[in-house]
Order: sequence, then structure tokens, then C-alpha cells
Amino acid sequence: MNGHQNPTSTQGNAVTVIGLGPMGQAMTRTLLTAGHPVTVWNRTAGRADGVVAEGATRAATPGEAVEASDLVILSLTDYRAMYDILDGSTALLAGRTLVNLSSDTPDRTREAATWAAGHGAAFLTGGVMVPAPMVGTEAAHVYYSGPGAVMEHHRARLATLGTPRYLGEDPGLAQMMYQAQLAVFLTTLSALMHATAMLGTAGMKATEALPELLTFTDSIGAILRAGEETPGAALDAGEHPGDLSTVTMMGATSDHIVETSRSLGLDLALPLAVQAHYRRAIENGHGSDNWTRVIDSIREPR
Repeated sequence: MNGHQNPTSTQGNAVTVIGLGPMGQAMTRTLLTAGHPVTVWNRTAGRADGVVAEGATRAATPGEAVEASDLVILSLTDYRAMYDILDGSTALLAGRTLVNLSSDTPDRTREAATWAAGHGAAFLTGGVMVPAPMVGTEAAHVYYSGPGAVMEHHRARLATLGTPRYLGEDPGLAQMMYQAQLAVFLTTLSALMHATAMLGTAGMKATEALPELLTFTDSIGAILRAGEETPGAALDAGEHPGDLSTVTMMGATSDHIVETSRSLGLDLALPLAVQAHYRRAIENGHGSDNWTRVIDSIREPR
């Protein structure tokens, strides 16, 4: 190994990070700053140069990286990459904990937990809910799921990356929450670009449009909370009171967005998708219900 630490002598405090994209590098630097010996490995070895210069230990192989610590954090493109990297080192996994912070589906996450258990390793799933520059800050939080005792054993080291929010034993839960949050995030990003394109057809530059749009985006949470003391309580009870807004009213707005976008020559994929939710709720006789009734067609698509 090349580096400044002897990980075999500090197993209780050491951490291995496999995958050194922007997120993996940020986690490595955060762990180093907190005083943890960190061993790293990346398929493109040069990506480790910066963190090695800052104190991380470079492993020559994935197996060497696994051996260095009892806690192995993976920050990869997907779960397939985990198998590709660790398949030659499975004999070394017994007694260690794999914390996979990569994005994939909940089902693949559960399959990975079974795979890890088959090799004697504990497995935690995680979802980092901040961009790389915010890792380790007070604003950072990370969702985890998997065995509760394993989570508690490693909580202190994992808390270095961001406040841990443990969701439960099912290894798919953290991945589900991660994908749910990103569903909101990615849809919002597309909506912002659609709205910016709309305003652009009227000669408004993005530097003028986005500040206004972002101000409104920031207020959406407050708007929804103002309509219900405990957001989600009515949904859980199967109630959709239409005293503040109705499917018909919101559906008419969605129609206007589609018509405006069509007249401007913009892509209609996003507004048509939204319109379809309201139209189906109206077709099913729920026009006077609250807009939340659209969840029915999302839960049971045609």
C-alpha cells in the first residue's frame, strides 16, 4: 500500500471507501478530517491521488481495501458495480459491514443484502441526501436501513458523513426513500426547465426567470403545510376534502399549461403526464375531491 496509515492497527476507527467519484472523494475527505484512517480504492487509480495526498491510504486491489477496515463504504454507479468489484474478494467479506451508498432499485438492494449475508458480511443500505460539497456539514443527512444492531455499532463513524436517519430493518427502505426523494427532485428540475423555457419564449432570460421560479419552489412546502396540520394524515385516512382546491380546478390549470406549452412549440411530455393524472381522477368521478386524489391513478396505473 501507498499512504500514511496502517489500517490493520486501527480497525475500530478505520473506514474503507470504494469508489472515488465526487461523492466518494467528499466522504473520504470528511472522514479524514474527523480523524479516521481511510483506505481507498477506485477503478481509475488516478482519482485517488488527491485524497491520498491528504492522508488516505491507497489500496492496490479491492481485496486489499476490504481487508483494511471492518467498515467498507461503497459509492458506485449502481449495484452491478459492487459485484464487479468485489466478486474476486468475497472470501474477505466475512465479519465486515458493507454500506452501499450507491443508487439502484429497492429490489436490487434486497438482493445485495442476501448476497452479502451469503458471504458472512453485514449490509446497510444508504442514501446520501445532499450533493458532494455538503457532505459532513450540519445540513447533511443520510438515510439508512438494514440490521438495527449493525447500524448502532457503526453509527458514530457514519454520522461523520451526515446525520443518520435510520428507517428500519428492510434493506430496501433507504433505497426506496432515496428514490422517492429523487422522484420529487428530478421532476422539480424538469418543471423548472420547462417553466424557464416558457418564459424564454416571451424574451425573459434565465437570469430573470429562475430567481422568481425558485422563490416559488421554496414556498411549496409551506403552502402544503398550511393546508393540513399533519401532512399526509388525510391521505393515510383515505380522505380527500376539496375545501381548498379540487381536482377539477387543478385539472383546468393543467389543461391551460398544456395548451400554452403547445402554442409555444415546447415539449409536452411533462405537462401531458400531469394532465393525465387529473383527467383520470375526473373520469372516475372525483372532480370535487382534493387534488391529492390523483394518487389513485399513480397507485393503480392503467
